[in-house]
Amino acid sequence: MKRIGLTAAVMALMAATVHAETIGVSISKFDDNFLTVLREGMTKYAVGLDGVTLQIEDAQGDMSRQLSQVQNFIASGADAIIVNAVDTDATIAMSEAASKAGVPLVYVNYEPANVDNLPDKQAFVASNEVESGTLQTQDTCRQLKEMGKGDGAKVLVIMGELQHQAARIRTKDIKDVIATDGCKFMSIVEEQSANWQRTQAVDLMANWLSAGVEFDAVIANNDEMAIGAIQAMKAVGIDKSKVVVAGIDATADALAAMEAGDLDVTVFQNAAAQGQGSVDAALKLRRGETVEKKVYVPFELVTHANITQYKGAN
Repeated sequence: MKRIGLTAAVMALMAATVHAETIGVSISKFDDNFLTVLREGMTKYAVGLDGVTLQIEDAQGDMSRQLSQVQNFIASGADAIIVNAVDTDATIAMSEAASKAGVPLVYVNYEPANVDNLPDKQAFVASNEVESGTLQTQDTCRQLKEMGKGDGAKVLVIMGELQHQAARIRTKDIKDVIATDGCKFMSIVEEQSANWQRTQAVDLMANWLSAGVEFDAVIANNDEMAIGAIQAMKAVGIDKSKVVVAGIDATADALAAMEAGDLDVTVFQNAAAQGQGSVDAALKLRRGETVEKKVYVPFELVTHANITQYKGAN
């Protein structure tokens, strides 16, 4: 009986070892609000999966550091890798390293430069950026018309880090909407990058205000920069009711700003769902299951009319 019991225990231990899977995760910046929610979504989801362990590293916005992290994951025998890229143009080298080692790789949130030519056992999980800036700008257009500014409205555009595909696509979305018949009354008078950062957006907006730039709307590539613009406007006593401010992500801070009457529109990007989807994709690739090369989580428009259903989501 003792021998049978010991054999069963050994077999159970072996089974547990066989099914144990480690996923190396490199996040571009831990101190980014949206990426914090994404990271927490991964972590919470993985806790409920038997035998799955996440090893999460902070790339601290350093492309070289991130590449080293990927190489270290490969060298340490990680079963799969998830990357939230610091620089989307650097993803080709990471894809090549993982592919050569036969380790599945999933990019999350930031679109890799090689998204249309990903090697086998690689995928991209995010939301379709064509939806984000489009929804944001279409509603800005609607609100400007309702404010009686349909005969000509001046727009400021605050962009994210230009090496990120998301910043480039969201900015293109803005321009594409403005080019449509219903929104041609809008014109961009200034556009600059604040690198996704609230503090940089405060400084950028303060510079525009000091220069006497006239505007009717501020469209930012994310909520953090929209909030920064709002803070700069408040500092000089601008009547926020006469300006439309738009962001993207529907973070907790953004929804609080919307409830306060400062932010007029944002777009919900489901960070937790992207995090969960990236873990799912990594495990499926590891197990030889089929995964679409691009897995999209839909964007959703958030305004004063539906804000309550998004509170606590990000």
